[in-house]
Amino acid sequence: MTPPIPDEVVKLIDEVQYEEPAEFPVERGYVWNTCAAVENGNPLFWDDAVAAEITDGPITPPTLLSIWMRKHRWTPTRPSEGLALQVHFDMKQKLGLPEAIISENTIVFHDPVRIGDLISSCQRLRSVSEPKTTKLGTGRFWVIDVEYRNQHDALVGVESYTAFGYVKAGAE
Repeated sequence: MTPPIPDEVVKLIDEVQYEEPAEFPVERGYVWNTCAAVENGNPLFWDDAVAAEITDGPITPPTLLSIWMRKHRWTPTRPSEGLALQVHFDMKQKLGLPEAIISENTIVFHDPVRIGDLISSCQRLRSVSEPKTTKLGTGRFWVIDVEYRNQHDALVGVESYTAFGYVKAGAE
């Protein structure tokens, strides 16, 4: 008999969790460092005149979206280490699955993120599968959405993660 998904997990599906602002505003230094690291010479990210003409001012590369939810490892106002994607770690614990991988990640972009924005995020557990057995072991897949909004409450993007939490094959 397949063990059911625990009620405490079922109750979390589609509920907003970990709604919080980023720990720092969107800044150009992150944009330039990232673009320099990958040799992205797109003038949209380097030239204010080009950005003004095309996007009504400087924006960040869309691929930086999740940077704004990444907490610093330490800050003087938070007593413990900050973890991104906390729902993922919660699922591992609540489902008793010590190992996990992210098997899929997709992003849907909405309004552009602009220099100076203060991005907030929230996480939603979207689904939890019945037990599955893969080459890694036996466990469950879960899907988490991270929704990002700017200081005007405009949706700037939704990132979806599919994870597989499992007990290693032969470790049961």
